[in-house]
Amino acid sequence: MKMRAPVGVAVLGSTGSVGRSALEVIARFPKKFRVTALCAGRNAKRLAEQARRFRPSLVCLSEERAAARLDGLPRGTRAVFGEEGMTEAVCAAGARIVLAAASGVSSIRPVIAAAKMGKRIALANKELLVMAGEFLTAAARAGKAEILPVDSEHSAVFQAISGHRREDIRRILLTASGGPFRNHTVRRMRAATVSEALGHPVWRMGEKITVDSATLMNKGLEVIEATWLFGLPPSRIDVLIHPQSAVHSMVEYRDGSLIAQMGIPDMRIPIGYALSYPERLPLELPRFHPHRMDGWTFEPPDFRRFPALSIAYAAAAAGGTAPAVMNAANEAAVGAFLSGRIRFTDIAGVVGKLMNGWRRESRSVTLDDVLRADAEAREEAERVISRKRSTGR
Repeated sequence: MKMRAPVGVAVLGSTGSVGRSALEVIARFPKKFRVTALCAGRNAKRLAEQARRFRPSLVCLSEERAAARLDGLPRGTRAVFGEEGMTEAVCAAGARIVLAAASGVSSIRPVIAAAKMGKRIALANKELLVMAGEFLTAAARAGKAEILPVDSEHSAVFQAISGHRREDIRRILLTASGGPFRNHTVRRMRAATVSEALGHPVWRMGEKITVDSATLMNKGLEVIEATWLFGLPPSRIDVLIHPQSAVHSMVEYRDGSLIAQMGIPDMRIPIGYALSYPERLPLELPRFHPHRMDGWTFEPPDFRRFPALSIAYAAAAAGGTAPAVMNAANEAAVGAFLSGRIRFTDIAGVVGKLMNGWRRESRSVTLDDVLRADAEAREEAERVISRKRSTGR
């Protein structure tokens, strides 16, 4: 019997936490997957180390000067840079799967191009759907591409709806751990330090997404993503706080049935499923023992203490450039908090101020409109942050 050749995978954001976890999975199954391209931001040293291990055809960094620092690439590996280089990496004939885990907006056009070519998109980059969901899903339809979620919550929903009719879904319930400040008062959160905000009780992630988890903005972004992934309005997507993080999400059907996906909190599970679907890989991770879980609890989120979630629902309902404006303002505000320029509770304040000043478009928007709104919102957010620093409010 003829052996099937390993499936080529282009990994965007290979030096980040999700990218590194993806490479762990790929390395364990060399007969199933091979790395065709590795793309990262500016971490030339780690990217070169990954290239020596996986020997891709292409490596890509965000800037030419960063690419110039790449040393010791293996023979046959070529270095490219920027959006053009990333597009080449994902559109190469050998790349059948694009694992999109690069942060920021730089991968939006490349991933849309890959979707138009019919590649499988294993999606871990929130900006792609939050900002450009309309355009990415349209490209996937045109190219007959699959978009498979890598977020644990969306992967759980994807698994819970498999084999069921979409019209039978009553609502989706996205679970959230509640983050480190789940039981904190607003006054206590106002004095929260960066180290406290980064102390997630369950998951180990990058700094930005960890802060988003603490504000619950991360869950708000996931609500927007879910509208595009599963075709439901935000009014039919609820959030439940589940501190034990054993149930990753649930789907309720119109006959009253509730189907949940459970498992240990390990990103390698949804990554592996997105890469191998419909097959399940033998990952040999620690077993999940429900009977050892003590006191599973579920509770509604407190929108008063965590206003970022309300802002995200409003942006999802508004559509157009609103999600892009919100996302850009949040990124700027989180960056300002991490650098000590504003307080933790100011993050939602900055985002809310920009959203209050945003005006809904009277026409359909283009991808250029979205990217322009993103850039303008970042500039305005920095002005708001500067005023907060100068006034001390």
